Amino acid sequence: MVPFGGWEMPLEYVGTIAEHLACRSTAVMFDVSHLGTVRVTGDGARDRLQLAFTNDLGKIGPGRAQYTHLLDEADGAVLDDIIVWWHPGSPDVFDVMPNASNTDRVITAIGGDDTTADRAVIAVQGPDARALAGAVFPSLADVGRFRVNSCELNGVAVIAAGTGYTGEPGIEIAVPAGDAERVWNALAAAGVQPAGLGARDTLRLEAGLPLHGNELGPGITPLDAGLGWVVAWSKPEFRGRAALDAQRTAGPTRRLRGIATEGRRPPRTGCAVSIDGNHAGEVTSGNYSPVLEHGIAMAFLPPDTEVGTAVEVDVRGTTLRGTVTELPFV
Repeated sequence: MVPFGGWEMPLEYVGTIAEHLACRSTAVMFDVSHLGTVRVTGDGARDRLQLAFTNDLGKIGPGRAQYTHLLDEADGAVLDDIIVWWHPGSPDVFDVMPNASNTDRVITAIGGDDTTADRAVIAVQGPDARALAGAVFPSLADVGRFRVNSCELNGVAVIAAGTGYTGEPGIEIAVPAGDAERVWNALAAAGVQPAGLGARDTLRLEAGLPLHGNELGPGITPLDAGLGWVVAWSKPEFRGRAALDAQRTAGPTRRLRGIATEGRRPPRTGCAVSIDGNHAGEVTSGNYSPVLEHGIAMAFLPPDTEVGTAVEVDVRGTTLRGTVTELPFV
C-alpha cells in the first residue's frame, strides 16, 4: 500500500508484471475510488459543462461518456483531464470524474456536489472484462464502449460506464461505498484478478495515454500533448479558448512522442533526451514494457522530430539508446 493523491492505494497484489499481463490476456480489476466524482444536475447543467470543458456534449447524449479537458484561462494549459458520464434517460444529470487531487478545482469551475465519499469505483479491464463481469452481473455484459448504464447488481444499484485507462476493453463501476466489498469479492470469485497502481501505470504507458502531472498539467496544452481531438473548435466558447486559439495559429513548440529504448533497463521520468548530442527534451513517463520486453517512454520533443529518429536517454549517467516511435506502443 502506498500514499497516492491523499489516499492509501494498493501498489500491487501479486506483482506488477503478472497483473499487467493478466489485463492484456484476460481481465483484472482496479480500485480507482481515488478518482473524484462531482454530480452536476438540474436546469443548465449541460450548459455549465459546455462552457467549462473543451469537448462538445452536443456530440453525445444521455447514456454516453466523453473524455474532455478543463483548461487554464490564461495559457490554455490542462488543469485536469476528465471523463463525463451522462446518466441514461436523464438530460440534466452528469457525473464528472476528475483526477484524485483536482476535485475542488473542478467544483470551482462547474459547481455541483462532491459525491466521492459516497461511492467506490471498480475498473474491470481486459479482453475478457465484459464476459467475466457479465457472468456474475448479466447487465454488465452489455455496457458498450463509452456507454453509460444504470444497473442493479444483486440488489445494489450502480452506474457503469464502458471506460478505462489501460488500452483494453473494460467497464468502470460506481458502487455505493457500503456495497463495494461485496461487489469486489463477487468479481474476484468469477476470476477477475485484483491489480494495483503499478500495473495501471505500465498499462496506460504502453497504451500511450497521458497522465495528469506528467504529460498533462501546468504549462502543457492539449496541442502540446497531441490531444487536439479533445478540443471542439466548433463550439463558440469554452474556458481557455483564446489562449488555445493563439497557440493553434502559431503552432506548438513541442510535441509528445514515444521512445522505445534498447534492453530491459527502463528510462525514468525526468531523464534527459538527446538527439545528435543536443538536448531535445526530458522523459515525462518511462518504464519497462512487460509486453514488448524493453524500455518505453514518452517525452516532449521538438515538433519536427520524426518517427525513426535515434535518441539517447541519460539514466543516472548511463546512456540508453532509443528510437522515436508512434504511440501507442501496444
